[in-house]
Amino acid sequence: MSKATHQDIRAAQPGAVALPEPPPAPTVLSTASWTRGLRTIALVAVILALMTAWAIAMLVVAVPTLFMARRFYAEVLAKALGRTVLRLLGMHLVVHQTRPFPVSQTIFVSNHSSTLDAFILIALGLPRTRFFMGGWLRRIVPVAVIGYLIRNIWTVPQSSPARRVRIFQRTDRILRKTGDSVYLSPEGMRVTSGGIGHFNKGSFHLATSLGAAIVPLYIKLPPGIGPAFLADTHPGTAHVLVLPEIDTKDWRLEDLERNRAMVRDLFVRVHEEMSAGIHAPSSRAPLHPNPVTADP
Repeated sequence: MSKATHQDIRAAQPGAVALPEPPPAPTVLSTASWTRGLRTIALVAVILALMTAWAIAMLVVAVPTLFMARRFYAEVLAKALGRTVLRLLGMHLVVHQTRPFPVSQTIFVSNHSSTLDAFILIALGLPRTRFFMGGWLRRIVPVAVIGYLIRNIWTVPQSSPARRVRIFQRTDRILRKTGDSVYLSPEGMRVTSGGIGHFNKGSFHLATSLGAAIVPLYIKLPPGIGPAFLADTHPGTAHVLVLPEIDTKDWRLEDLERNRAMVRDLFVRVHEEMSAGIHAPSSRAPLHPNPVTADP
């Protein structure tokens, strides 16, 4: 007879007192959990130290160049930082593309599921490209220093629509004047659902206004990578699929919603195919493979 049944019988008898349930056993973290937590803390400390040293080195280079060599800071120094961090994490990066990245003005967009994406993106060395980044990250001093040197565009949350409009208007003027390219995630934040999130319209408004082509980048991380900074990060291979360039010269603002939906549908379709094992990255022979761990 089970313990629960015995207690029920005793409680049913006249004058019987039900026995209290024993307290739950205290939860003890496993050795694996402790090890994983300590590893994450150590990695964060090492990477923050590395970024601090890199920021100082970039400032040393920026001073004699009068802070004017933005492309060198971004496409050489920051790119090397991204690749160093990925190598430190044991992350092998392969870029699948049929042609080099365009040097003409381009709007680069991608899905966004992990903080790791930031290191992957700067490791690509996208030509003449500024990056949208959350303004709150300026609280991390090395991120702020590097971000200002490579001319990042600092954004505010979706809860401040008026400020966001002004930021996009200012960005439009800057890009129109400089001819620079820009990267931003239409999702606006990390999507932790395992799918493709809602697409905001800022990317497509910029593309329509500037008449700049959109180059979609689909990022596929190894299974089990967490969304937070270095959470559940483990060695593996990350793939970046450079999808066909989208011409926007004939786009009009009246078609903004339709064009946004079209690009999102493209990401959804690629994501579903990749998740189902259709057109797996390993089956795509890249013309310009970019294995980070093989770099000197």
